[in-house]
Amino acid sequence: MKFLPMFDRVLVERLAAETMSKGGIMLPEKAQGKVLQATVVAVGPGSTNQKGKLTPMSVKVGEKVLLPEYGGTKVNLEDKEYFLFRDADILGKYVE
Repeated sequence: MKFLPMFDRVLVERLAAETMSKGGIMLPEKAQGKVLQATVVAVGPGSTNQKGKLTPMSVKVGEKVLLPEYGGTKVNLEDKEYFLFRDADILGKYVE
């Protein structure tokens, strides 16, 4: 089953939290910081402006993005955890 977000929504999968410090020490779950990086899994078609024209999305599937610390809607699909954000809520994207 494929999931397609509506309007200006973006479906992302957060990257895994680091479980080991740079010195090689195992970190407990409480010491691990919240992961703010994610990979875009699916994007909606975009939103319409006041004139009725479609505003294109600023991210594409497969890009790595920076998320806000709070927000987003948690979605469970096929036993995996994803988050839905509005396109405007995404803080930035990583380019190589």
